[in-house]
Order: sequence, then structure tokens, then C-alpha cells
Amino acid sequence: MSKSIFRKKSIDKILADVASGFSDSEHSGGISLAKALNVTDLTLMGIAAVVGAGIFSTIGEASFNGGPGVTILFVLTAITCGFSALCYAEFASRIPVAGSAYTYAYASFGELIAWIIGWDLLMEYAIGNIAVAISWSEYFVNLLEGFKIHMPSYLTMDYFSAFTAHEKLAELTASGNTAEITDRMKLAANAWATAPGSGDIRFIANIPALLIVIIITYLVYVGIRETKKATNAMVYLKIFIVLAVIAIGFFYVTPANWHPFLPNGFGGVMKGVSGVFFAYIGFDAISTTAEECQNPQRDLPRGMIYSLIVCTILYILIALVLTGMVNYKELQVGDPLAFVFAKVGLNKISGIISISAVIATASVLLIFQLGQPRIWMSMSRDGLLPKAFSRIHPKYHTPSFATIVTGIVVAVPALFLNLTEVTNLTSIGTLFAFVLVCGGVLLLPREATVKGKFQLPYVNSQFIVPVLFIIGVIFFKDKIGNLISGENVHERFPYFLFILLSLTLTVLSFVKKLSLIPVLGLLSCFYLMAELEYQSWIRFLAWLVIGLVIYFFYGYKHSVMGKEKAIRE
Repeated sequence: MSKSIFRKKSIDKILADVASGFSDSEHSGGISLAKALNVTDLTLMGIAAVVGAGIFSTIGEASFNGGPGVTILFVLTAITCGFSALCYAEFASRIPVAGSAYTYAYASFGELIAWIIGWDLLMEYAIGNIAVAISWSEYFVNLLEGFKIHMPSYLTMDYFSAFTAHEKLAELTASGNTAEITDRMKLAANAWATAPGSGDIRFIANIPALLIVIIITYLVYVGIRETKKATNAMVYLKIFIVLAVIAIGFFYVTPANWHPFLPNGFGGVMKGVSGVFFAYIGFDAISTTAEECQNPQRDLPRGMIYSLIVCTILYILIALVLTGMVNYKELQVGDPLAFVFAKVGLNKISGIISISAVIATASVLLIFQLGQPRIWMSMSRDGLLPKAFSRIHPKYHTPSFATIVTGIVVAVPALFLNLTEVTNLTSIGTLFAFVLVCGGVLLLPREATVKGKFQLPYVNSQFIVPVLFIIGVIFFKDKIGNLISGENVHERFPYFLFILLSLTLTVLSFVKKLSLIPVLGLLSCFYLMAELEYQSWIRFLAWLVIGLVIYFFYGYKHSVMGKEKAIRE
């Protein structure tokens, strides 16, 4: 069994299955996905996935923790994502197949790790979209308020936030600490007070989040061409608005707000890892559309890299504008861009930002809803999920059943979940996917350069990685020295893993002369994972355990590779 759970699906086998259109499968009926995407479409999809909830929402919390120095975190995260994007590009060029990191892991690590990454990607796409839907709802409600349309507060947020705010407000009022009561707390407490029901049983649900998921799911269901047209239109509009915001905002920047640049030190900057990384996730989503690309081996790598470059520039400029227009201490808000312009008296600009935020987050929702069904489709083709997940609609040429299930998985939790918890879970899941993709590239055999295909440039890591390891030990010597002292030592376990991984890769780099870019990608992604809260690791590990139970009770028994092996034997 130990060998069979790590059985690999060769690249030749993967490509042969796609070339045949899976015509021998009773659930596909020989119907293939429509090839409608070029490099421009892919680049715009990448921008659509990245410029969204992060730039309009989570960037505020990150700026509050890190001050103007949050720009450093954006650069670090961009570099980390850049390493990962190059590794994705290598895989996308070699294996131009729907499935993203799941398919890549099947070819490099084997079936069990492929299942784990497929289950993990559910956290990036479906669960990540819950956070996006919640963020979209906040901006949409603010937009309605601008038009003097008021929705009952108990129909615009989750139960837990309302209950917590109600309890906190009562506690602060009783203790006389009314100065700590925020407008946001009052709004959430009002939702609890006005909601239908009694006691702890009250109807509180995020209805706008539900409705936007239904609309987006329908759009993704009816076809890739319709999705492409909607995405491109939204991206052009939101890029124009973001550039206008940056240009206007710089006229209201007060350089004194950039001092001190690191008010809470480097540790404060790193507190924003979850929010900033959440802003970047999604560029890999375009790799799930490989079978709908006209020239995937050439265009997928370009689309990922181009979109990442554009988004990084936009994020850094936005962070500088935000922290320059107001003091970083004021940025712990859900709609930071709209907030800073309202703060300097530009209320009309604030309203335009709310409109663009509604559009931007809707486009992210669109891309993520596009990605998840295609991953499930790939897993179903391999027998790891029921056959219905790979059913292709005869008219729309989309994975119809998987698309509907994705809509349900996102829409129902979006009614009740809290944004912060979802963001943390999504970030750690995505980073883990990036770690496996970077590690998978190290396992791929080198092949001759072929014109029109992207190949990761080889840089010998034999001496570079050991030098970087020594520099890292010197730079973080105090942090390393404190790992086994003080209270809650167990919460530093992720750092122990990071140090062990760093040491292992340093030795392997020296002995085996590994390729530098995937090594740096693997280490930088795992470092960001180590910076996330310990509770996020616990939830992540619990999620993986649930996934393993499903694999051994269903996936292992129904695996196509397993059945083929049994027939051969």
C-alpha cells in the first residue's frame, strides 16, 4: 500500500488522456472544454484574481500593524510569489492541463500528495471565495448607503460577528470604557438587537454575499467565453480606477505620515502576512484554464508572470498612498481606500472607490469560481472524486456539476462565516500549495529547451543557499535563541519546521546542486507559513486530516491509476 499511494501519473500519460478528450470515459462523453483564451485574456484573468479583496480590504489591517513598512512586506510577498509563479510556469508549460497544482503534484510526488494538494486547493479557491464574497458584501452595502438605500444590518453580516459585538459592547458599557466602542462594533451589535428571533437564536445572515455567489456561479456555468468577456471588462475598469486613485492620492500625501517607517518593527510588518498574502493569491488560478487556452505552453507562463508584475507595482503604490494620506493607526477598517479619501474630504472619490471595489471583488469571485470546478474535474477524471464532477455540459462546455457544487460550497458558508478566520485559513492553504509546486519542480527531470515552451532558468544553488542560510542564522539569531524559552513553546513549532527544512535544503543544495529558484520559492513560502498564527496551523492540519479520511475511504479505492495497476498485475 505504501508504494501504491505514491504512484505517479507520468506527464506522457496526462497529455495522452487530454489529447484523447477522455473519450473513453462514460462521464465525459468525449465533450471537451472550449479553447477561447489567449495571453491577453490570461493576463487580465490574473490581474482580476489578484487586484480585488486584498487591495480594497485586507491591506488596511496590514498597514495598521506594519505602518508604512508594509510596503516591504508587499515586496517580500511579491518575490515569494514570483519564485512560485516561475515554478508554476515551468509546470504549466510541461503539463498544459486543467488541475493546476493538483495535476503537477500527481506527476512529481504521486497520488497521495496530489490528493492532499487537491483537497488543500479547496481552501484557496472555494474557501478563499467565501472571504471575497464577504468583502464584496461590505462594499456593496456601503455603496447602497451612498444612494440612501439602507439594508437591515442583520442581513449584511455573519452571526458570530454580531454576537461577539453584542457581548463586547455590553462589557465595555458596564465597565465604563465607552471610548473603546467603535462604529463597527455598534453596527454589529445593532444587527443582534434588531434581528428576528430571541435569546441566542436569531436570524442573522449575509444575504448580499449569497446573491453575488449565485450570480457569479451562473456566469461561470454558462461558458468560458462569457466569463472572459465579463472579466476583461471589469479588469480594464478597475485598473483605470486604481491608477486614478493612486494619481489623485499622491497629491494628498503627507510625508510625515511615513515616519516612523517601521513603527512596530519588523515583527509588526510580519503580522500582516496573512492579509498581504491573501491580496496576492489567485495568480495561479489561471493555470486551471490550461485546456481552454489556444496556446497554453506559451501563453500560461506569460499570463502568470505579466499579471504578477502589474499587480505588484499597483500594490506598492497603493500602500504608499494609504500610509501617506493618513496615519497608519487609523487604517484598521474594512474599506481602507474609501476611508482615506473620505478622511481628506474627497467624498465623491470615496464613492467611486466603493463602486470599483464592488467590481474588483466580483472579478476575483469570478476567477476563483472558475478555478475550483476545474480542479475537481481533474480529480474526478483520476477517480479520486465521483464521476459527476468531471461531467462536461454538452451546450456550454463547462464542468457543470462541479460548478454548481462550488457555488453551494461558497454561498452557504458566506452567509454565516467571519472574514478574518477565512482569510487566515486561505493564506496557509495557498502557501502550502506553493511549497509543493516549488518542491515538485525540483523532482522534474531537466529537458532540452524547446522553442515556444517556458523553461525555468537553472542557477546552481551549491554555494548560494549555504551562504544565505548563514546570513539568515545571523539575522534571526535572537529569534532562534528564544525558540525554546518562555511560555507556549509549542506555538513555535512552525519555526522549528522552517529551520529543519532550511537546513535540509542547504545540505541538498550543496550536495546535489539543486536549481536555485525553486529552492528559494520553497523556503520563502514556508517562511511565510511559519509567520502565520499557530491557530491557523491547527485548523490547517485538522483540514488535512479530514481530507486524508476521505481519500482512504473513497479516493484510494476508486483511483484510475490504482485500477490500471491492478489490471496489469
